[in-house]
Amino acid sequence: MSSQKIRVISALVVRSPFDAAILPAWSEQGFSANVGWTPTTVIMKNIEDGFRSDIAIVTVQAMDELIKQGIVDADSRVELVVSNIGLAVKAGAAHPDISDVAALIKTLVDARSVAYSIGGASGIYFKSLIEKLGIADAVNNKASTIPEGFTAEKLISGEADLAVQQISELLVVPNIEVVGPLPKDAQKSTSFSAAMFKGAAHPDLCAAFLAHIVSPLAKTAYLKKGLDPVF
Repeated sequence: MSSQKIRVISALVVRSPFDAAILPAWSEQGFSANVGWTPTTVIMKNIEDGFRSDIAIVTVQAMDELIKQGIVDADSRVELVVSNIGLAVKAGAAHPDISDVAALIKTLVDARSVAYSIGGASGIYFKSLIEKLGIADAVNNKASTIPEGFTAEKLISGEADLAVQQISELLVVPNIEVVGPLPKDAQKSTSFSAAMFKGAAHPDLCAAFLAHIVSPLAKTAYLKKGLDPVF
């Protein structure tokens, strides 16, 4: 079984704890996993176009849809984490005030450039948030947007001085500092699930992997990277 490799397609939200502890611990057991990292929206479009893997890690709503369509095995489903959106700056930079919505508005409008992803769940929400707050033009006229990936990379390149994304995704990028989560009245929490595709290769190994990502070791890894485990 150790020579078998499972294929995982996953939202970016868990990459930081996976890279730091969860995947290394899996490898130490003699197993391997090939993980493709991409936003849930892209995963769902690829699946719609016929793409299949062994395991999917996506938002709860997306997983509900995959189960409804009969694409994944409902009995294999595990609930993983709840993620909050945060704001980051380059390491050593001053931390702006985001203690309430009024402070957040001022911080975003005053920023030289705000980086956010137009393909990820956090970026899609952020785009609607700044529209709701009436500052869309002020932010977007100088925004550093990316189609997918990690917005904090724009802090390192110097293209932006603020980055918005799921906190765990911000923490993937070294030499940045998370200022904190968005204030409660501007926050959107997102829950994530994992499940096995129907027809997955090596179902026993896939089941073991799903158990591994809800293990005590995994719980500790999620907590260290700004995620709230729900198991």
